[in-house]
Amino acid sequence: MGLPIADRMAHLQRNVFADMDRAKALSPHPIIDLSLGSSDLPTPDHVLEAIAQNLQNPATHGYLLFNGTVVFRSAVADWYGDRYGVPIDADTEVLPLIGSQEGTAHLPLAVLNPGDYALLMDPGYPSHSGGVALAGGQIYPMKLTAEQGYLPQFDSIPEEVLAQAKLMVLSYPHNPTTAIASLAFFKTAVAFCQQHGIVLAHDFPYADLVFDGHTAPSILQADPDKTTSIEFFTFSKSYNMGGFRLGFAIGNAQLIQALRQVKAAVDFNQYLGILNGGIAALQGDQTCVQQAVQTFGDRRDALVSALGAIGWQVETPKAAMYLWAKLPEPYSTDSIAFCQALVIATGVALSPGVGFGEGGEGYVRFALVQPPEVLAQAVERIGEFLKVGSRNAER
Repeated sequence: MGLPIADRMAHLQRNVFADMDRAKALSPHPIIDLSLGSSDLPTPDHVLEAIAQNLQNPATHGYLLFNGTVVFRSAVADWYGDRYGVPIDADTEVLPLIGSQEGTAHLPLAVLNPGDYALLMDPGYPSHSGGVALAGGQIYPMKLTAEQGYLPQFDSIPEEVLAQAKLMVLSYPHNPTTAIASLAFFKTAVAFCQQHGIVLAHDFPYADLVFDGHTAPSILQADPDKTTSIEFFTFSKSYNMGGFRLGFAIGNAQLIQALRQVKAAVDFNQYLGILNGGIAALQGDQTCVQQAVQTFGDRRDALVSALGAIGWQVETPKAAMYLWAKLPEPYSTDSIAFCQALVIATGVALSPGVGFGEGGEGYVRFALVQPPEVLAQAVERIGEFLKVGSRNAER
């Protein structure tokens, strides 16, 4: 007889990224991994130096509770106010996190009762739905389409769903579609959530990764009184600090307090030296951020051009560190089969679109986490794979 496992785990059993890991292991070819959005760029030297300075200080080696994060929270509040023009109370409106994913996954525990609805983007980032499942909530997928600029249409949400909805999660620049949203859209979203008594969470990891003069507004610019909104930031993308697991939440004080209570039941804060590295990142020279944006923009252009040369036309993204590509025939209805066959046959690993929700089927995501010469090798292999597929389809 098996051991008891909670029913909620049934919602977490399927993981296409784990399936892809198994497929990578079966490939006889050297892997070019474009499936994970983990930056390959180095953490800036001044950030590493700030962390290193703490390593020999025994006072930094113990547990770190909330009151010990006051300097970090003050730096975050100052940074946000200077950048977005919305004043932030460091004591009540900022919470350090182990990456923004921790915040988005734990927030449903703080705001949903079993059976409540969360309005989630489809396609969207997997931790958003995972957190709702753990909280016993129901998911209403807000379908995103290219024709609507990958923006949800709030007027299509059924009234019976809205009556039970307690949370909406947005994320722009968007992973995986790379779409961006305007401040006007955010104001519409805030007004909608205010009208229906819904918490509005904005996952904002790609705040800096925008190209060609485009901008990425903060949700609190649309809700400066913080009536219903909370926003999640990470150091993983702008400062290439994914492995350090550092982020923060900013927003409505009641939501920050509730999330803090969930966090207190699960973990302490990370090592103080890492928070001091985050302070150095926010307060130091931002040339490193500009260089990262330039690097990902150059890779974007190189990959779009190379794919076009083999006949795979992909729209040039305005933001983020990905390409969102519509699958060519005959693979247009099975992104998992395409990605598994591709990695086994060529060693090139991509993310199946369906891994981000049913609305992602028919697409794949390329992560721009390799230099242009490696991206060129990947496209060369993909081109040969598609030729073989075309020949087989003609037989």
